[in-house]
Amino acid sequence: MERIMITGALGQIGSELVGKMRSIYGNDNVLATDIRQTADQSGPFEILDVTDAQRMHDLAKDFGADTMVHMAALLSATAEEKPLLAWNLNMGGLVNALEASRELGMQFFTPSSIGAFGPSTPKNNTPQDTLQRPTTMYGVNKVAGELLCDYYHTKFGVDTRGVRFPGLISNVAQPGGGTTDYAVDIYYKAIEQGSYTSYIAEGTYMDMMYMPDALQAIVDLMEADPAKLIHRNAFNVTAMSFEPEQIAASIRKHIPDFKMSYAVDPARQEIADSWPDSIDASAAKSEWGFKASYDLDAMTFDMLEKLKKKLQLV
Repeated sequence: MERIMITGALGQIGSELVGKMRSIYGNDNVLATDIRQTADQSGPFEILDVTDAQRMHDLAKDFGADTMVHMAALLSATAEEKPLLAWNLNMGGLVNALEASRELGMQFFTPSSIGAFGPSTPKNNTPQDTLQRPTTMYGVNKVAGELLCDYYHTKFGVDTRGVRFPGLISNVAQPGGGTTDYAVDIYYKAIEQGSYTSYIAEGTYMDMMYMPDALQAIVDLMEADPAKLIHRNAFNVTAMSFEPEQIAASIRKHIPDFKMSYAVDPARQEIADSWPDSIDASAAKSEWGFKASYDLDAMTFDMLEKLKKKLQLV
């Protein structure tokens, strides 16, 4: 990777990935794009609606991009509320990004998700290759996207790569409409209010990952030797699996009086119940050396320290 174009650059992952990649490849070599403008830019930025195929192609060509990192998408909970918008944005944007990559010879990355699994998928230690019958529009988009990326690689030779991210926890980006957002919001509420009401039920395990590990995984996969990639797209990656009370217990190690209560949101709980409790990341480890640095307690310590500074409480 030398000249990188990122779509969805102001989203949950993109907002941090841009800085990560600029720190590695240089500010002027990473073009950030999104449908809205922001004043806080350290390098090239362009407005882009990813459903506009011609503008996406022209921006990549004019920038001289050799890599497309396609992050623009509606997340799980929002996609269930607006399924047709999710299909048009998630799939339309993906096709446009793949076509631009095919036409311009770019390397390509887009994330899939544990949302690509469904109720009939094995819930514990979910294999890399297994039954995928999701019951959400977001999941349908992700499975279709995985297959489409495989197709563009086998049919057209596009160097497509991707991972299935679990829930991502960030101290920078605010929650963006995902089912696992509680695991971000709980840290804010712990610091600001000393309590949190979880919309996910006690005992509901979901895979999670701290954002620094997620960003490093993208870079490591994109820099990996293609000859060693058997799966290429949609590698399972994970760092930890926990239920709400476990994250609360981790917080209490630093905020002893923190209190947790529950008011379950049936819609998001239904989505969570359809996802795996834990997944097997052995393919990513063996094919490109994936490794997570943060477990739950290490993440909790870092989240609380960073958020206290962010919220100007220290």
